[in-house]
Amino acid sequence: MECIVRFEVKYPEGNKQLRGLIWTGEDGHPTEDQLIQMFKDMEYNVRASEREQLQFVPLDPGAGYTSIRITELDTGKEKYTEDRDLKNVISTLMPKGPLGL
Repeated sequence: MECIVRFEVKYPEGNKQLRGLIWTGEDGHPTEDQLIQMFKDMEYNVRASEREQLQFVPLDPGAGYTSIRITELDTGKEKYTEDRDLKNVISTLMPKGPLGL
């Protein structure tokens, strides 16, 4: 099964919207290793930084980009799409600092 991965690469001069393709198993969900290999094939040498948010950072501190964030995973059956409005609402409701007793 194939999975189309749409992602955003953050450069100092602006963001680029790109996409890649991963061949997955029967469940259709790409693994972290498959995503890292896809990026490596595209000459982005990265590691996972925030797994829940599907965000990756470069291994080389001199890379021309600061991070990569996956915005959509499309397997044909189901689609993961980042909900920015929901994230904004949650971030405003969450406490900004540590909670005291």
